[in-house]
Amino acid sequence: MHPLTDLSDLAELVDALPSGAVVTEPDAMEKYRFDWSRDQTAGHPLAVVRVEDAAQVQTAVRWAAEHRVPVVPRGAGSGLSGGSTAVEGGLVLSLERMRAIEIDVDCRVAVVEPGALNAEVKAAAAEHGLWYPPDPSSYEICSVGGNVATNAGGLCCVKYGVTTDYVLGLDVVLADGTLVTLGGKRIKDVAGLSLLKLFVGSEGTLGIVTRALLRLVPAQEARSTLVAAFGDVGAAARAVVATGRRIRPSMMELMDQAAVNAVEDHRPMGLDRTAGALLVAQSDAPAAARAVEVETMRAACEAAGATEVFVTDDPDEGELFVAARRAAFPAIEARGALLLEDVGVPVPQLPALLAAIETIAAEHGVEIPVVAHAGDGNTHPIIVYDAGDADSERRARAAFDDVMRAAIALGGTITGEHGVGRAKKAALPDQLGPEVMALTRRVKDALDPLGILNPGAIL
Repeated sequence: MHPLTDLSDLAELVDALPSGAVVTEPDAMEKYRFDWSRDQTAGHPLAVVRVEDAAQVQTAVRWAAEHRVPVVPRGAGSGLSGGSTAVEGGLVLSLERMRAIEIDVDCRVAVVEPGALNAEVKAAAAEHGLWYPPDPSSYEICSVGGNVATNAGGLCCVKYGVTTDYVLGLDVVLADGTLVTLGGKRIKDVAGLSLLKLFVGSEGTLGIVTRALLRLVPAQEARSTLVAAFGDVGAAARAVVATGRRIRPSMMELMDQAAVNAVEDHRPMGLDRTAGALLVAQSDAPAAARAVEVETMRAACEAAGATEVFVTDDPDEGELFVAARRAAFPAIEARGALLLEDVGVPVPQLPALLAAIETIAAEHGVEIPVVAHAGDGNTHPIIVYDAGDADSERRARAAFDDVMRAAIALGGTITGEHGVGRAKKAALPDQLGPEVMALTRRVKDALDPLGILNPGAIL
């Protein structure tokens, strides 16, 4: 596979698609080179193709297959692992214009094109008293196609699960341009191999999603919010473990002191700057059960040494604390260049993982604020460094590698929801082992024999 050099061949693609669909001006393509990870290895694409339907995706992929040109699918560009980083001389296939959403109320299904934003799906479902639960922190700006590509999670997945738990069907364009339909509006379906789930989390390396059928559920019940302050993250983590033995809250989020102060510096919200860690937890159980769940969480926090526990049934007041948690990424980004991680471990290992991250930060002399979907053991250590200082970047990257090694050693994973992308692929063999890596390559080679789909991601 080689970058295309004869631009007359590109004219074939330009002629086959609507006017303006193929963008080649360098300035216009620049914003399509990176996702939120700001991967500095990003290449310069031959063109950006802004498709409007599945047929146009097929046209672009068939052209790319004929000319052996790499194709990088891209949604909203909010990914955090370099999964949509442009490849030198390739196509960036932008799905941002495919935004249609239809709600089938009787089947409780949303039929969604990949460019639709997570928030737009939620809003469309809410008009019918329904709810689409997966809620990444970036739900207001991330697209469904990207959520499917990375099997995104979010704040409420501790109780409600992640994207794959809501995918009933997909339309996928394969590497040769074939369009296949997998699954449907059926709740139960075990006919044939489970190919549908193979594409969820495949990060555009096996096919390009052009439509998703997403399961909806009744609107969420009223929520009570608990906020607990701790002297250190270890105490907060122990409260999480104790809570998980008794109940499954609808949310249990953690912010360490560095994350709290970053949010307060960026957007003052009245958080306790002196707290070593904050837990923001919610219960959406029916009223009587909700009171029991809240008291269970309160007791676990107090037993773990919480310095303060606050509970509110006011939805607006509760949402202020949730908004503070969601603000952590942009707030920390204001402090410098970032290396973003989403390592996860079995919940009982959460205290050990957080302790290991603190040790790694000290050993390498770097700042690593941590926020976490603590209830399911998924942490986001965010390594801050000075991009203009080579030694700072070297120490940050060494810390990045050590955090992944620490998670694997604890029986965990290098990515809980952001995907492997390009940022973490070097560590993937350490987690999966040679046999599973070999099997992964066999699947990739079978579905993409020319290796044109998102080359460099995952593998």
